Amino acid sequence: MNTTGIDLYNATAEASASVVIHRYSTSFGWASRLLDASKRHHIARIYALVRIADELVDGPAESAGVDRETRGVLLDDLEAETERALRLGFSTNLVVHAFALTGREHEIGMELCRPFFASMRRDLDATSFNAVELEDYIFGSAEVVGLMCLAVFESGSIRDESERGRLTDGARHLGAAFQKVNFLRDFADDHEALGRAYFPGTEKILTEGSKADIVASIREDLRIADMSIPLLAPGCRGSVWAARAMFGELTDRIETTPVAVLMQTRVRVPNPVKARIFARALAMKVTR
Repeated sequence: MNTTGIDLYNATAEASASVVIHRYSTSFGWASRLLDASKRHHIARIYALVRIADELVDGPAESAGVDRETRGVLLDDLEAETERALRLGFSTNLVVHAFALTGREHEIGMELCRPFFASMRRDLDATSFNAVELEDYIFGSAEVVGLMCLAVFESGSIRDESERGRLTDGARHLGAAFQKVNFLRDFADDHEALGRAYFPGTEKILTEGSKADIVASIREDLRIADMSIPLLAPGCRGSVWAARAMFGELTDRIETTPVAVLMQTRVRVPNPVKARIFARALAMKVTR
């Protein structure tokens, strides 16, 4: 690799994305380590852009005293910069630049990015969602990210229409399951601190009945995703299985955690359980 010019800039952008994923995500970060090297850095680039946008909406930007209107302007700017970088192949924002490298190589365009930014924009206001709005929100905030990752995983693959359909459905439903699990894990903070109620009917309180309905929808999403994971290339399959197993474990723990406790404690997977999942996924990778 050249130590000057665009090669150095690209490498610096990639390093920036790697820092983001490993600083911000435990489960997603270690699961991505199971990917073949040719895929791993692309997933880090996707994650980095998604994380930066999320942090802009209601994370450090708000803590720094940036008001809602200004955060909206900054989010618009980030979307515009992403679109420009995908067109030009260059950005002065290193995270956006890294994402654009992956987007251009794997034909990830604004047809997936626009819904994502639209969902991020919804989070700028304390709000509740009806069923249609929630479906749109989850598509933009999570399902499109699954589709971006799938574009990387499937690079160079030849599929028939049936296989493509199963993989697309699986990516979308796995993303939806991840998002719903996170909604339940963060319900207290979203509801009390941010004034958000993502699930219809939970604007005032989360009940055991509504939690059971949400868990059932998560299990259905995971069931559909499970039908697609065996189709993935070996270099990706173990990583995706590990992430799915992690969120399956979280779902089990949420299901058995009373709502009263869920409102006080963020459900986590103990490190020994994580280690067992990682070991099994690693074995899948080694014996492929």
